[in-house]
This record gives sequence, structure tokens and C-alpha cells, in this order.
Amino acid sequence: MRFLGNVLAVIVGLLIFSVMSFFIFAGLIAIISTSEDDVTVKNNTVLVMDLEGRVLVERTNEDDPSFSSLSLFGGVPTVGLSNLKRAIETAKENDDVKGIYLKAGTFSAGQANMKELRDELIAFKNAGKFILSYGEYYSENGYYLSSVADEVYLNPAGLMEYNGFASEIIFFSGLFKKLEIKPEVFRVGDFKSAVEPFLLEEMSEENRLQTESFLNDLNQLAINEVAISRGLEPERVMEINSKMLIRRVNDAVELNMIDGLYYEDQVLDVIRQKLEIEEDGKIPTINITKMNKAAKSKNRTSKNRIAVIVAEGEIVSGEMEGMIGSEEFAKEISKARKNKDIKAIVLRINSPGGSALASEVMWREIDKARKEKPVIASMGDVAASGGYYLAAAADTIVAQPNTITGSIGIFALWFNAEGLLKNKLGITTDVAKTGEFSDFLSPTRQLSETERSIFQGFVEDGYDLFLDRVATGRDRSKEEIMSVASGRVWSGNQALENGLVDVLGNLENAIEIAAEKAGVSDDYRTVYYPQTKPWFERFMSQFSNEVQARIGLQQYGPLSPYVNELEKLKRMEGLMLRMPYDIKVK
Repeated sequence: MRFLGNVLAVIVGLLIFSVMSFFIFAGLIAIISTSEDDVTVKNNTVLVMDLEGRVLVERTNEDDPSFSSLSLFGGVPTVGLSNLKRAIETAKENDDVKGIYLKAGTFSAGQANMKELRDELIAFKNAGKFILSYGEYYSENGYYLSSVADEVYLNPAGLMEYNGFASEIIFFSGLFKKLEIKPEVFRVGDFKSAVEPFLLEEMSEENRLQTESFLNDLNQLAINEVAISRGLEPERVMEINSKMLIRRVNDAVELNMIDGLYYEDQVLDVIRQKLEIEEDGKIPTINITKMNKAAKSKNRTSKNRIAVIVAEGEIVSGEMEGMIGSEEFAKEISKARKNKDIKAIVLRINSPGGSALASEVMWREIDKARKEKPVIASMGDVAASGGYYLAAAADTIVAQPNTITGSIGIFALWFNAEGLLKNKLGITTDVAKTGEFSDFLSPTRQLSETERSIFQGFVEDGYDLFLDRVATGRDRSKEEIMSVASGRVWSGNQALENGLVDVLGNLENAIEIAAEKAGVSDDYRTVYYPQTKPWFERFMSQFSNEVQARIGLQQYGPLSPYVNELEKLKRMEGLMLRMPYDIKVK
């Protein structure tokens, strides 16, 4: 047995060594290839944007937006919004690029960032260039982006989903009852429903009201933009959408939602015709990475900088991979404040919130920076609860019409596991203490009314501080903010109407506002922070994450997503400024 174990260990070691060697070699090749800065764009070139199966994030490595496609275990590859937009703009300004071949049927992104990308494609079209889209399957999100194309084609044996938006919540109260775990909940705000999954079995009326309200607003915006692109009346597109009239691929053609049922080789023939290339002739193409290498950045050597500090993910104290760690973020703000070459700061926020303490730590640094130079907040898909807390410190808040924001409220969550320990596991505990509250918030017993009162006081103080931060930043009274607070979630359109947002626009609009306020509109360059990690460090981090995800999937199978939700409970300690739940519009 020991011999077999040693053999197995050697085999595993060789496998790991082989894999690591491959990626080290690939990295060296990549480094060598990236040293070739000059990219020649041939005449009659088409920019190929193959986004199938990818997830849109704020940014990836500047010189390789497709890096995360290096996946050993089938992980979902990501692509950076900033990289895509830069490539499209570069292609628009290059006379040799005649069009874009878009493959984004299964592309996944939040609504606001999807609109930002879609608007960039519209600008490309307005420059007199063509966009052709092809997909074997169009999801709701994928079709929303793809509908911007001059011609949209679907595989004859494909599928198209176009049936409106939905957001589903997972409720755990039944599980807790079976396990005899009692959630102890403290909250302020009628709409602060982040704790509902632990208390209820379905949405409260307040939560259903706010969710349907912003979903309808987001859906109407998408309907209107699709209608414009397809030359249809919005009312007709709404009917197609709400009644799911596209049930077979032929329905999509008859309803003028797509232009034809073509195989990909036939779509390539259409591109050849547009480029006046002979049948079976080679189409000159360029990908996103090379297009960005061909970019000639405006004012790249300018001493004046606009710092774009990206805050993406859940808000936590300290530092944590893939989240907004208060320690790292505060350092970035502090460095930007002290750097004389940085004339203004743009906070690019894409966060559902998180720790109240971490939010306050970061707010402090933003507030200090605001007193020395312009600070503009640019909201992505979501900037709510703690995400809005950060934005409230800015001079100006910019959001997309379909950004999800607001959720000005607070909650705290604790679990009493006495029933689980005693009745299910046969475990009992006892305590010796020096004071009446020495075992305050013990998870092994029920809280007393006095303890509840004490902790509820913490929550109410936290809510009062949140209101104060927003009221000061918005230059309004607490009473005015309370009328749009109570934990309610709003769309960007709604937030503009109720004064929580100043301007509707994208990241570039925010950067332009920052440059104007700093007095450097004609001479500046944009620099992103924090700086991206070296490729090998990012690969190792992704490798570790994918191993963990694969182990979880093997252990729990289809229950894996629910286990992941329960894992989040570990981070919900103390006061939380958090969205009602992770809103995934589908």
C-alpha cells in the first residue's frame, strides 16, 4: 500500500510539475510576444469580438483581456469592460477597420455595464461602420447586446430566450428550523430585506414591491433600446417579451427580432460581401488584444492624471481576494490624495455593500481626499448599501439608468445554535463569567431582552451615521434622506429623480467631469488603480479558486450554489450595509 501511495504521489507531482511548466512556458511566450508593441492593421479588417460564455468584469490585465480563459477546470472566463471599450474605440478611429463581427449570445453581464458596452458599439456604428452578430443561442442578456448590430443571425437549430427579467431569492428559514438554528436579527428600515432569506419562506410585500419596481424599470430600458435597434415599436417589443412570443427560431425571424437563420459559414459570406472579398477569400481579422496594442492613447505622456480607483465586490475589513478590502482601498485613496500629479479621483464602484465598519474606514479616506481634489463616483451595475456609502462622499455621483443603487439601511445577524448542539448533536455548554454580559452574543443560548436592546442600539446608531454621511454628502437634511432610505433599492433612473444620483452617464462621463472640475480638460491621462497583478500571480490565484470550486461541486453537486450562499454567512458578522440579496437579473 505504501508503494502504491508513493507511486501515486510521484504521478500527482509529475502532473502538477507538467502543468506548472506549461504555464510558465506559456507565460514566457506571452512576455516575448507582448514586447512586440507595433501591430499592423490591414486594410478591410474586421474586429472579432468573441464573447461567448464570458462574464463581464470591470477590468482584466491591460495587455490581455482574455487571460482568465486559462482555465484548468472549466471555470468561467472573464473579460474586462475597459479593455473592450478601448478596443472598440480604437477600431472606430482606425480607417482600416471596416466592421465588427460580434459573437455574444451567451455573454453575461450586469445591466449597467452591458449598456455601457452597448453604447460604445452604437458609437462605432455611428462612425459609418458595420456590426454583424451571430449566435447559436441568444440569452436575454446576449440578445440585448447583440441587437445593436446591423444584422443579427441565429443558427437554424439554435435557441433564443426573450421573456423578461426575473430575480430569484434563496430562503433558508426552513433549513434553520430543521437544524434548530434560530437567527437573531437586528435591522433598521422597512425595505432592509437582506435578512429575509433567514427569517421567511417568501418575499415580504415591501421587498416584492421594490424588486418588481426596479426590475420593470430595467426591463423597460432594455425594451426601448432593442426597439430602436430593430426598428420596432416599444409596445410591440414589450408584447413579444412579456408573452414570450419567440418559442421557435422561426418566430424570431417573423417578428423581425433577427434577420435570418444562418450557419456561421453563411454569416462569414455576408461579411465577405460587405468587404467585397471573393468567395472563400480570407477575411482580415484582428482580436481584442491586438486591437488594444494598436491603440494610440491620447495624452499618454501628460503629467496630469485622473486616477480611476476600482472598487468591485463585497466590502470587507482588511484585505481579501476578489473583494473590496478596506485596508487596500484606503491605501489607494490615500496615495492618490497625496500624489500631486493626480488632479482628480474617480471611484468606479460595483458593489452590493458589506461591512459597515469597513465602509466607514474607506469613507474617511474618500472624505479627506474630497477636501483636497475633486472626487467623482461612477456607479457600475450595483452600487448599493455600503457601495452607496462610498459614493456619498463624492462631489458628484454618476450612474447608468439601469444601475441598481440606494439600499440605505443597516442590519446585523447572529445565530443561536443551542437547539442544534443540544437536540441534534447532544452537545451542551456551561459558562463562568465575571459580569452579567461577559458572554454577550453567545451562539450557544438565546439572547435576553436586554442584550437584544443593546445590540439594536448599535444598529440604530449605525443607521443614524449612515443617514448622516448621505445627508452631508448630498447636502440635504436627514429627514429628506430618510424618505428615500429605509433600505429601499432603486434603479439609476429612480435614484436621479429622488436626488441620490446627480448625472446619468458612463465611466467616461465621470472622468470628463473629474477633469473639468480639476481644470485639466485639455491635458490629462487616465490611470487605473489598484494595479493589476503579474500574470503568474493571477494564474495561481485563479488556479486555487477553481480547485476549491471544483471540490465544492464534487462534494455538493447541484446543492453547491446553496452551500456557497451559506458560506457568505460567515462574513456577515457585526453591522452590515448590504443589499437585500445578490441580485442576478436573468
